[in-house]
Amino acid sequence: QVRLVESGGGLVQAGGSLRLSCAASGRTFRSYAMGWFRQAPGKEREFVAAINWSGGSTVYADSLKGRFTISRDSAKNTVYLQMNSLKPEDAAVYYCAAKSGGRSWDANEYDYWGQGTQVTVSS
Repeated sequence: QVRLVESGGGLVQAGGSLRLSCAASGRTFRSYAMGWFRQAPGKEREFVAAINWSGGSTVYADSLKGRFTISRDSAKNTVYLQMNSLKPEDAAVYYCAAKSGGRSWDANEYDYWGQGTQVTVSS
């Protein structure tokens, strides 16, 4: 069992940066791949980024490459999402998720989800 708690969301001006954190409980955190997803009002949930268990392999949504960076610190049981050059269209609730096996862009493959953290970007 893995419990996930996101933090770090808030209000930021366009062009600014935020770093989201996802703290995980459970001794098996190190064996899980982790992902970030987001959902804006009236839109479907979309994939943002994912990282494998070791942190050595990452994948991003094509539209976010170069602006967002996913990383993990297994000693702290935490995964991060660094978001730079934020745009109003990045505003959404951001969720982290955990899955066994390799990293994936497919939300249906994830077993555990956090409650989400709101990101608002003002223009």
